[in-house]
Amino acid sequence: MTLQPRPGILDIKPYKPGSAAPKGAVKLSSNENALGCSPKAAEAFREAADRLHIYPDGGALRLREAIGKAEGVDPAQIVCGAGSDEILQLLGRAYLGPGDTVLQSQYGFLVYRLVAMQSGAQIVSAPESGHTTDVDAMLAAVREHKPRIVFLANPNNPTGTWIPRTQIERLHAGLPEDTLLVLDAAYGEFVDHPDYESGMGLVNHHDNIVVTRTFSKIHGLAGIRLGWAYGPAHVIDVLNRVRGPFNVNLPAIEAGIAAINDKAFVEKSKAHNARWLAFLAQQLGGLGLEVTPSVCNFVLVHFPQTAGKTAEDADRFLTSKGLVVRDVKPYGLPHALRISIGLEEDNRRVADALAEFMGS
Repeated sequence: MTLQPRPGILDIKPYKPGSAAPKGAVKLSSNENALGCSPKAAEAFREAADRLHIYPDGGALRLREAIGKAEGVDPAQIVCGAGSDEILQLLGRAYLGPGDTVLQSQYGFLVYRLVAMQSGAQIVSAPESGHTTDVDAMLAAVREHKPRIVFLANPNNPTGTWIPRTQIERLHAGLPEDTLLVLDAAYGEFVDHPDYESGMGLVNHHDNIVVTRTFSKIHGLAGIRLGWAYGPAHVIDVLNRVRGPFNVNLPAIEAGIAAINDKAFVEKSKAHNARWLAFLAQQLGGLGLEVTPSVCNFVLVHFPQTAGKTAEDADRFLTSKGLVVRDVKPYGLPHALRISIGLEEDNRRVADALAEFMGS
């Protein structure tokens, strides 16, 4: 072939989402909201069907105003996208180039690597401690590699762990002024701890922090791809220059406005998740399996390397029982599986199936 893409593009391994569930099986591989989405959001989506011939508002103003009111921030400092994934891509397009470096923690979200490689940048991972971000290791990597962007998911996927605001502040204090700290708070709504900070409050005091958020998790709108970022005015201005003119579709805007205003559904989702997260952690831990403490809507379960009891064996066994979970080998966790929180029946089925697997 004479036509070739830019150097490095063919080295990219496309992101592999959680496996789809065959008919009759239960999908617990993609951290989707077990309760679905807000009925109000679903109704807003349906009502938008009569206006599909009309271009959406290119600036998603009403959506940004709804988010700003709900979060207590300036809508002018918000940019929306097709999922927070697109926001991450836009940040890479705007701030990265060949020769730059991106820093993440050891088990950072796979999209960070894709963003770096698409821009010709190098990706560096700092070791974690107990499957949790180690700020000292991150700062050592900052001094050695001088990254252009630091991506930090807090809480993190696929581990479910988090670090407190004081550690975020310590990490930021060690960054050069021309390094951008991107705090990915996709799972932030699930955390109910006084020491947790999504980063929204930090944006107001610093020029090099951006927080990304999503409607895919707590709001249950993964299927329409809707996310947003809050950041300094100069960063939001740059992102508006590199995004597509109609990057958020009309039904997504309407559903998003309804979802962000439905506080009752968010609280219901949090309560369901807290109950069944504790259930799975207790049940699976009781089987002798190591379960990484999680604050998200999933658990990371570690399996022995004994023949017949490995993560790969467990994955096959669960699949045979109609339970589809997430293989996390691509994250460098070959001996673990990530299991999303489902409905009560789903969670009990997982616990019973793994009890049978470990006891067989």
